[in-house]
Amino acid sequence: MQLLDRPLDPAEALRFVESPEAGGIVQFVGAVRNQTQGRRVVRLEFEAYAPMAVSEMRKIAEEAGHRWPLLAIAIHHRMGVLDIGQLPVVIAVAAPHRKEAFEACQFAIDTLKQTVPIWKKEIFEDGEVWVAATP
Repeated sequence: MQLLDRPLDPAEALRFVESPEAGGIVQFVGAVRNQTQGRRVVRLEFEAYAPMAVSEMRKIAEEAGHRWPLLAIAIHHRMGVLDIGQLPVVIAVAAPHRKEAFEACQFAIDTLKQTVPIWKKEIFEDGEVWVAATP
């Protein structure tokens, strides 16, 4: 579980979860898009209460491991200013079977957006607004 102030590397998360026992490895890669609800986005800014955010990401990984027979899970989130196309979040999950890997990855991103203290500021052409990291 990592909060980083450098660009995220999806390959790094994949390397972390690779295992010869894995029958399924699923990865979610979130990207900064150029619009939200019809408004043109210029960039996003992410802030977090780091100690609590990392703790909450660990809880997500632990809960996923209790619900599904996972081999490994990586959750990486970017902090700071991100331009269009940059990656704010990468999650990788390895499990013996694909179904469990898909379900655990979906659980991880949905729960992260609901519970982890990460905030984003959307910067538009005509203003800005702080929002939760949930759409």
